[in-house]
Amino acid sequence: MDLLQYTFFQHALLGSLLASVACGIIGTYIVTRRLVFISGGITHASFGGIGLGVFAGVSPILGAAVFAVLSAFGVEWLSKRKDMREDSAIAVFWTLGMALGIMFSFMSPGFAPDLSSYLFGNILTITRTDLLMLGILAAGLIVFFSLFLHPITYVAFDREFARSQGMPVAVFEYVLMLFIALTIVACLRMVGIVLAISLLTIPQMTANLFTYNFKRIIWLSILIGFIGCLGGLFISYHWKVPSGASIIFFSILIYAVCKIIRR
Repeated sequence: MDLLQYTFFQHALLGSLLASVACGIIGTYIVTRRLVFISGGITHASFGGIGLGVFAGVSPILGAAVFAVLSAFGVEWLSKRKDMREDSAIAVFWTLGMALGIMFSFMSPGFAPDLSSYLFGNILTITRTDLLMLGILAAGLIVFFSLFLHPITYVAFDREFARSQGMPVAVFEYVLMLFIALTIVACLRMVGIVLAISLLTIPQMTANLFTYNFKRIIWLSILIGFIGCLGGLFISYHWKVPSGASIIFFSILIYAVCKIIRR
């Protein structure tokens, strides 16, 4: 309990809550729509924006956001073309982003920057700006999903049915891809590029063990994600290991225990 008096730990707790809300909401759509591989491609493509930000002397997170959004739209557009398979389009942006990130980071003036914090994350270093970004994103997701929950559910489960009902499926898909990209970037400080996709899928997989209802999966995912973050923080503190990896480890542990209970 002595940890609660430190500002950095208070930021970490608030960041965990906001990230759990954002990831719980958009992650449910990702798992339902089976976009896990696409989200992984967007996550790694954002590394190109980090390298460009370091090279240009601007915020690496801003560069990652631009790259992630453009990659998300690019994958969504290319996957609808008949001359390009979806997995091929993902591979193009995945490898291009990683390659550009490495090139720009080594071209940066002065010493090559340490990008390990963006690769593996450290929730204890998040700032007020990061919290503000997470808060705005979480609020935007809450409003959007509250207003359009039924159309989003139709798009996630059966796009052809949604089209037959006259819904603007393409618009929803692009807006949701935008939210996916921004959520990934917002979580880079917490768990890093390597582990970001886990925060968007493991709580949802755990929730899906107990319910198939879209709305209930969202609520359970938020709760499970927050518990995973708390457990990971205390593991990180006691074992002196990186917080991002600890959060994912504890989340997987929760999934394993729930899987046994469900059986």
